[in-house]
Order: sequence, then structure tokens, then C-alpha cells
Amino acid sequence: MTTETRNYVTEKTKELMAAFSCSKEAKEAAQAWLDAAGTDREKEETARYVAELEADIMPLEQLIAFARTEAGAGVFGGAEAAEGVAKHGEELKAAGKKYCDCPACAAAEAILEKKEEMLG
Repeated sequence: MTTETRNYVTEKTKELMAAFSCSKEAKEAAQAWLDAAGTDREKEETARYVAELEADIMPLEQLIAFARTEAGAGVFGGAEAAEGVAKHGEELKAAGKKYCDCPACAAAEAILEKKEEMLG
């Protein structure tokens, strides 16, 4: 991985970790990757990190479906707010987007765009 790519991924990783919507597992994988950067563990931790990001990033179809459930209403602060999330997801999908645009998903998507360079 080039220094430029490592620096970019490091910046986006810090954004991911600071996001209110970042899962505990993603934060742990992100920290492990940061700790391993530039060491003999980097390649192994990079593969784990990428796998965690791929598991965590929310495809819009799943977001829309979840927002329209009772559990979604609970997570998003009520049925009206959840429907707003679903409609926002539909707008993103109509615009050609693939993933949720919450801060964690946006950071994960940016990192995953560098996946091939990261895994080298």
C-alpha cells in the first residue's frame, strides 16, 4: 500500500471511529488496523478490517426495509422518523447510490473504494 493510500485510509478510519453510527466491531477492527499499520501485522489486519467494513456497510435496500419495521422505528426514534429514513434511502437509491450515507457508512464506503490498493 502506498503512503498516500495509507494516509487516506487512516484519515477515513478516524472519521469512521468518530461516527455515532459506527458499530463496536468496526471500531475494534479500525483500531486494530491503525495499531498494525506499518508493522508485520498490517496485511493480516487489513484483510480483517476490509471484511468487517464489508459486513457493516448498509446497502440501501436493507436500510429501507429495516426502517419500515417496528425495530427500525425503535432505532430511529419513532415511526415518523423511521419513515423519513426510508424515504431518504429511496432518494439515495434513485440517485444511483448503493449504500447508506450515515457518517459510518460514508467513511466505510470511502475506505472500501481503496480496497484493491489496501489488499495489494
